[in-house]
Amino acid sequence: MTADPRLIVPLDLPTVDEARDMVQRLGDAVSFYKIGLELLASDGMALAHELKASGKSIFLDWKLHDIGATVERSARVLARSGCDLLTVHAEPQVMRAAVQARGDSDLKILAVTVLTSLTDADLNEMGYAFGARDLVERRVRQAIACGVDGIVSSPHEAALAREIANAAGKLGFLIVTPGVRPFWSAKNDQARAATPEAAIRAGASHLVCGRPITAANDPREAALKVAAEIAGL
Repeated sequence: MTADPRLIVPLDLPTVDEARDMVQRLGDAVSFYKIGLELLASDGMALAHELKASGKSIFLDWKLHDIGATVERSARVLARSGCDLLTVHAEPQVMRAAVQARGDSDLKILAVTVLTSLTDADLNEMGYAFGARDLVERRVRQAIACGVDGIVSSPHEAALAREIANAAGKLGFLIVTPGVRPFWSAKNDQARAATPEAAIRAGASHLVCGRPITAANDPREAALKVAAEIAGL
């Protein structure tokens, strides 16, 4: 087994040096990395450029969420970074601004629908009139209307998102699913998790799998096990 480009490993580590060490340990088992807010506070863009130069794909999971003008300016800078994916929150003003800023660059915009740590009870507490599934459905339809390239949702809503995208003629629509937990790992703080194979069968195009890999005694072996599950071996 070698790296599966559908597997994205988050470098959720406090320093760039620790992230570099993890990349070294993973070696040829991983070709796609996510850089989130933790590394953003520790020179994450320098690492992103470094990894791109070495042939890796980069997912900037920064979940931009601000007034449209601010999102547009930020996304325009990131569109010149050479990275592959960027997340924004799935609010129409935010999505439209990011799509406008992307222009003709290769950067793909993903809209975050509902965080995978949230339950229906959490959403109710936050004031939403929708449960997770209904809110994801609403936001997927809005994302397609706004012209983004894909969405982020839990594996539990992947099939619904794929059905909506296909019905809209968006056969290449990206569905990136965090909350992926192999059968041999703990769920941790993911309320709506699924196995890698189940997520792919449901319609996910990419999987984000972190702690089962990065917290393993042998991260490379764990990454290859996840890749094997994706392939259904």
